[in-house]
Amino acid sequence: MTRPASAPLFLTPAADEKGRDEQIYQHVLEAIVEHRLAPGTRLPEDALAEVFEVSRTGIRKVLQRLALERLVTLRPKRGAEVAQPSAQEAQDVLGARQLIEPALMAGIAARVAGQRLESLRALCEQEHEAQHAGRHSEAIQLSARFHVQLCALAGNQVLTEQVAQLTKRSSLVVAVYGSRRSVGCDCGQHVDLLTLLEAGQGEQAREWMAEHLRRIRASLNVDAPASEAVDFHSIFKRR
Repeated sequence: MTRPASAPLFLTPAADEKGRDEQIYQHVLEAIVEHRLAPGTRLPEDALAEVFEVSRTGIRKVLQRLALERLVTLRPKRGAEVAQPSAQEAQDVLGARQLIEPALMAGIAARVAGQRLESLRALCEQEHEAQHAGRHSEAIQLSARFHVQLCALAGNQVLTEQVAQLTKRSSLVVAVYGSRRSVGCDCGQHVDLLTLLEAGQGEQAREWMAEHLRRIRASLNVDAPASEAVDFHSIFKRR
């Protein structure tokens, strides 16, 4: 079971737009989050314009948007490349998530107590399947979707957007500094959290989320892989 290719990966202000720029943005975003584009990979406007059959101006707008989200770095005279977060930034991103996400759990538990969170359980199922099939990049982006959709249940759009942004940046952090312990069963089963929330156990859910994020943060290391040559046609052939 996999996520439909047309479904937006994250909740973003422009997620409902149907323009070509938005489609290209989603394709590049997903390639970054799924680690098909590794941190440090150069993103030449001409190569991407050829792949997507648009002008360089259209590609430039997409890259500028990703740069505002700190997923792409724009360098004078060198162009764009996938952002490569520093060790300090990695700690800051996970630290911010540790402040926000556990604090939302009690409110979510109060709102959903007695319900069965079927859509989130389906995401857990997909994530579990991806983990055990060795599709670790897919598991990471499914985990990110889970966290965003879960936090949306708090009913606070501003915080949901913050979590969406942080989970995008977390994907880069895991790509650079993560290990296999950074995703998967070693960091806790999301379905266990849903069981707590459905039972209205807000404090236990807060503790679960705090420990979950603590273990992810503790699994990071500072050995960054070297970037390799990239075939953009191969990466975006599914579009």
